[in-house]
Amino acid sequence: MRTMIAGFILASVSLSAQAPLAGEQDTYTRVELQSPDTGTFKFTHEVSVTTVGAKEYTLPLWPQTQALTFKVTDLMSGTPMADIRIVKGMSSGGVSASGAAAISVMLARPVPKNGLGRLRFELDAGNTDMFRRTGQAATFTLPLRAPRGTIVLPAGYELLSSDIPAQVLSEPDGRIAVSYMHQIGGSATLTLTMRAGVPTGAAAVPKASTNNRSWEAAGQKPTERARLTERATQDRNIVYFLQEPTTNAFSLYHDYTETRPGVDKYVNVVRTGSRVSNPSAYILDTGEVLRHETLKGEAITAAKIDAGTVTPETEVVVIHFTPVKAGQSIRLRITETYTHPESYRLDGTDLVFERNLGRTRNSVVLPAGWYLTASSISAVVRQTPDGLTRLDFVNGRPEGIDVFVKGRKK
Repeated sequence: MRTMIAGFILASVSLSAQAPLAGEQDTYTRVELQSPDTGTFKFTHEVSVTTVGAKEYTLPLWPQTQALTFKVTDLMSGTPMADIRIVKGMSSGGVSASGAAAISVMLARPVPKNGLGRLRFELDAGNTDMFRRTGQAATFTLPLRAPRGTIVLPAGYELLSSDIPAQVLSEPDGRIAVSYMHQIGGSATLTLTMRAGVPTGAAAVPKASTNNRSWEAAGQKPTERARLTERATQDRNIVYFLQEPTTNAFSLYHDYTETRPGVDKYVNVVRTGSRVSNPSAYILDTGEVLRHETLKGEAITAAKIDAGTVTPETEVVVIHFTPVKAGQSIRLRITETYTHPESYRLDGTDLVFERNLGRTRNSVVLPAGWYLTASSISAVVRQTPDGLTRLDFVNGRPEGIDVFVKGRKK
């Protein structure tokens, strides 16, 4: 169904902003807008279900949204899901789910302990309440269902404004993509203003990115290609758990999705000055524990591990898994403990954690009995369920952030 916006003016309708649901994480949304006159868009939503033992997941739709077509895929196997149910709408198997309030799907496997079930929803949707036109300009308002996402403008439209900080990129066909990472918790909406009149077709296709670096710091900054890569879609995240500072030790876990066919290992190069211990890893999708080994110096070369330039002091942790098949993926959780006196130390009565964090999502948890006194980089600060102070850093830059955190004993 396609709905025209009569006179291009909509009645004022409240759109419910939707915060991520309990029992889910790693949500990412991509919206490709069609002409504002149609009130339609393509909607892709990826989510990791975290409720242990869950066998079903329900994705709420925005009020007045019509799911014209829909598809759900299990991301681990790459298999389309068959057991899909439309809640408060027509039965599954129908094409038009006009009036549907949610799409419910049975998971391919129950969510394992400390694991997750990954899904991708794909919809052709209509919701005229999200669009408004005034003269040559049009607005699109999206109640955020994910803190990370991208909205692609219709062909021939330029971006006039975004009320949430966003990375602006060009799609291969020249459409403008507005990519956001919204760090503030709770409900939020994103409103974009756009205007027709810019080139389409071959005239809009962007020039290919290069490996050139910025003139301001030659050899130091990321390449043009890296700088113009979407950050919001990057799904690696890391959480540091600081131990008592006198130990100079911190444990961490980092999550990573492997999608490349044939890849059968993950190699983590230990930073210079750090000492690694207690590595472990498992597949979040199934709970399967993976084999790992720690190699150093010549042993890395002998094992034919690609770790860049190898010196006698180079150390790597290698995680082994079954080769990934085409169209499939696995998400890993890798846990390690590092000792690094320069990075983490006690300075008089101050706990000091100093590290360059390169992920888009990075978190630091202070040890029990310590409180936060300083953070050089803006972070969302909150308390964990067991009463520890946690700092969440969202990095929208194409390079790492130099975090400098201090704390004191209570």
